[in-house]
Amino acid sequence: MVNRNFPEFCTPKVSGPHVESLKNYALPDFILSLVAKECDSDLAKRGRTDKKLHSMNEESLELLYRIFIKCDKNESGQYARYRFYAYVASMYYKCEVLINEILPGKSGNNYKVPVAVKSNGMYISVAVNKDTGKQVNRRDTAKFYHMVDDIKNGEQGTMLTDAIYASSVGFKGESLVEIERLSAARNNDDPENKLNFKTAYFENDIYSIA
Repeated sequence: MVNRNFPEFCTPKVSGPHVESLKNYALPDFILSLVAKECDSDLAKRGRTDKKLHSMNEESLELLYRIFIKCDKNESGQYARYRFYAYVASMYYKCEVLINEILPGKSGNNYKVPVAVKSNGMYISVAVNKDTGKQVNRRDTAKFYHMVDDIKNGEQGTMLTDAIYASSVGFKGESLVEIERLSAARNNDDPENKLNFKTAYFENDIYSIA
């Protein structure tokens, strides 16, 4: 199953300068802001995407082009993270997408969540991505499940309904079996307890549900 709102980055519709290619993609404002900050670039606060892109410097446009059009990889996994941010944002249109949010669990532990999504001031989704290294294994998904369950039962997790584990390096079969087993053991008949666990992998320049 493919998320149709997520652009197939490596198939630009318009040839020519970087702006002409990039403006066809629904790049969220917060990603433009992150790249502008990294490249010490100006960024128009208002206007259409092409206006904002034209306000950015050459370095930032080149970086956006490498990440979203060429789908380059880099050793730190930063490019994969930006694509992951865009994927999650495409799933929650008009919601607030927060990066590296600290969320408390019922246990008293605080968790640094790579992406958290808010709607009407309430957290509705959390998401993580494995950017580099080996494929996601059973231990990884079990750790993710227990983190999300703890957050769900904490004071800020009341409206949390979705949990997404994405991977740019793939999943081992055991990891998918484990997250399915743990999810099936929940009492999802109770709306207050319900959590939808989803796994997605980046392959052939698009995120797909695993």
